[in-house]
Amino acid sequence: MLPFINEFYSDEEEKKQAMVRHNSYYNSNLALVPFIMGVTASMEKENSETENFNTDSINAIKTSLMGPLAGIGDSVFWGVLKAIAAGVAIGLAKSGNILAPIVFLLIFNVPVQIIRWYSGKMGYTLGSTYISQLYENGLINILTKAASTIGLMMVGAMTSQMVKLKIKWNMVVAGKKVLGTQNVLDQIFVGLLPLVITLACFYLIKKKNVSLNALIFAIIIISVLASLVGIV
Repeated sequence: MLPFINEFYSDEEEKKQAMVRHNSYYNSNLALVPFIMGVTASMEKENSETENFNTDSINAIKTSLMGPLAGIGDSVFWGVLKAIAAGVAIGLAKSGNILAPIVFLLIFNVPVQIIRWYSGKMGYTLGSTYISQLYENGLINILTKAASTIGLMMVGAMTSQMVKLKIKWNMVVAGKKVLGTQNVLDQIFVGLLPLVITLACFYLIKKKNVSLNALIFAIIIISVLASLVGIV
């Protein structure tokens, strides 16, 4: 915010007050931070031109925006866009394409940077009045819910396509297979084991605070041991 503060305020005391205002706690999604900065900058400009402007409203609008926009940004960019980028890159990597990491970075970062640029301009142009209208109309909550739903759909689709587990162990009587474990599971619920594993990993990460690296190593070790004994 410092370039805006230096641009809008000529009085040193007003600059100090503005700097103090923007040292308060703030945390939101990186892709949508410029939008909030744009809104805040427009309010700082209005404050510099209006004598009776309520400066408390500047931090109030920042605080009220950072939570909902963090939810929207995390759902759209981390939940949807990153999942799509990972899905495409993993598909390329499985086929041996060395460009997979570059494709992942491009698919994820190019839209993020475009959104950052234009959302900053939009926030500055629209100002806080338009944001208040969005809250009153309930559009912020609708966008958050829609983005979360799409993110969950993407995770479900990636789980069914990329988490593979088939049980090789079968019940054998007199040298003949009489019961195929995998066939029984498929009759109950196709893709049951991948779903159970995915939900178990989610539970361990979110509820038990298990380290992601520790979980990956545990899965690798269990997979190798299960393969050696002929279970999978």
